[in-house]
Amino acid sequence: MGGQTLTGGATGTKAVDPVLLEIIAGSLASIEKEVETAIGRTARSPMVRDAHDFRAGIHDRLLRKLTGRSYSSLVHPIVRDFPIETMKPGDVYFHNDVYSSEGGIGHLPDLCVTVPVFHAGKAGGKGWEGGQKTVVAFVQAFGHHDDIGGAVPGSMPSRATSVFEEGLMVPPIKLRDASGPNQAVLTIMTRNSRMPESLAADLDSECAACLMGARRLGELFDRYGQPQVEACFDAIVANTAATFRREILAKVPEGTWTWEDYAEHDGVDPPRLHTQRITLTRTPETDHAGPKLILDFTGTGPQAKGPINHCGNYADGNFLAKWLAPILRNLADTPERMAQLDVNEGVVDLLELRFPPPGTLLTPIFPAPTNARTFVILRLLGVLAGVLAKAVGGRMPADQETIRYTGVYGLDAAGEPYLMREVLGGGSGGRYYADGEDTIHVVPDSRNLPAEFSEARFPFVVERLGLAIDSGGPGEFRGGLGYEKVIRMLTDGYFMSIADRSILACWGVNGGKAGRPFEVTIKDHLGERFADALADAEPVPAGTLIRIRTTGGGGWGDPLNREVERVVQDVAWGKVSRAGAAADYGVVITGPDDEPVAVDIEGTQNLRRKIRAERNLPVPFFDRGPGYQRLAGVSAADVDWL
Repeated sequence: MGGQTLTGGATGTKAVDPVLLEIIAGSLASIEKEVETAIGRTARSPMVRDAHDFRAGIHDRLLRKLTGRSYSSLVHPIVRDFPIETMKPGDVYFHNDVYSSEGGIGHLPDLCVTVPVFHAGKAGGKGWEGGQKTVVAFVQAFGHHDDIGGAVPGSMPSRATSVFEEGLMVPPIKLRDASGPNQAVLTIMTRNSRMPESLAADLDSECAACLMGARRLGELFDRYGQPQVEACFDAIVANTAATFRREILAKVPEGTWTWEDYAEHDGVDPPRLHTQRITLTRTPETDHAGPKLILDFTGTGPQAKGPINHCGNYADGNFLAKWLAPILRNLADTPERMAQLDVNEGVVDLLELRFPPPGTLLTPIFPAPTNARTFVILRLLGVLAGVLAKAVGGRMPADQETIRYTGVYGLDAAGEPYLMREVLGGGSGGRYYADGEDTIHVVPDSRNLPAEFSEARFPFVVERLGLAIDSGGPGEFRGGLGYEKVIRMLTDGYFMSIADRSILACWGVNGGKAGRPFEVTIKDHLGERFADALADAEPVPAGTLIRIRTTGGGGWGDPLNREVERVVQDVAWGKVSRAGAAADYGVVITGPDDEPVAVDIEGTQNLRRKIRAERNLPVPFFDRGPGYQRLAGVSAADVDWL
């Protein structure tokens, strides 16, 4: 990281000891991980404790995010409503109000805890005896909680037309101080929840973990002194900016490109295309400033009636910039280098976000609903990847899976209410050098619920959990596969789903094909039927089988260029069916199903020639799959061509 001379920031001009810089950077990462580990071990709800749908972050007194292992929320709304000079040791702040979170909270179930870090004086050692303690940093955590009230269990009503239907909104408040928790506030919050015990326990877990993290961070200031630690903070941010400018932005040529993608439904209107558009401009380097990327969201569709809106235009898009920046890492020289690149506040100055006027999917007007805002904010990751693919000749992955919530709720055999929700992953997109990954989770460190735990706690049996065969988009480098999960209900209950990509698919690029979309089938005494991807209360009587197939990633490159040996291996491993090998890759598999996979080389050569001869050329750079034509009436958008 180097001992460079820095200008500005928290400490002005300050030379940084490179050894100390490594110690501070490593300590920050360790403290963040310790906070998340504490939450994972002490929380109560399956969504937080087992699925790990929560994040921690460390921010300095200038509100800059310092850690880069994953995204986190913002401190901006706390200091806006509670000036730093009024804060005292032991204070814990809380909020979940989307519209007062400065863009850091996307929907009401995400409850955010913020703890200021204090240090006395600027000397090393233990500080000045009797010195006035001041705020030097913040430790923050937010997690997706089981229930915060609202129209349906889980606080994510798919047909909401107002944020008032989605649960209890809490603007920034002081939840605790040195004397203990604010019991009145906790009483109000738990009274509004269908799962009051787990809500209280999760909040207690997050508060305790952040207070512990604040003590750890305070010890760092006590040991090395505020000037040295803050100089390292400056260096961490500056080094990230310099690294991304040198290794990433340099890969993008000067110019302007436009691409768009779509959410397919909002829970209220019939399915249609809800547009998210990015016009990307890479500015030239000048004598006064390095290059930057301008992301202009003009052309993004109108605010939806249903809950897919995302408040992205607050704090100049500070949260959104850090959310999108990990996509840029795909331009790194190697996958190993990509994994080494952190995303912290240093990326913010490299990205200029330009938003359309109020009243769009990214600039909704209160009280527009937002509980399914993942349909927009996760799609934007793919839009940025797509527009970058146009800029760099396809050296970006095809489209990745998007998050979806599925679950069941009702009364168990003892008559007690239960709620099980799960964030099942899907496939990532094929890359120009490798296949996509199977069953990844776009939320870092998140995971599916273990079958043994689920069966012990909830009234159903997991009959199968495996890969969804043929779900990955065909390509020279195949898209990753999604999950196939089958559960059998033991008591009467209700199925819920908040899912996108059930009509539209994860797009393929540079000749690669789209993956398979999300699908749920329900089989009961009446027969088998498809369930809506947006469902609040689909009846599932005892004995019902629910089969969930999550999305596969898009393919990269022409499937007919995939090595025959790799297709044979895919069939042997159960990732591609024999029929799929022929239809998608032109590879003819011979012999009985119960014998080792063999290939007909001559038949494969003939079939591949036949498929090539029957193609309609030219083809667009992006393949969106048949669902796009169903909604758009055409097979490709104007922006899909190079």
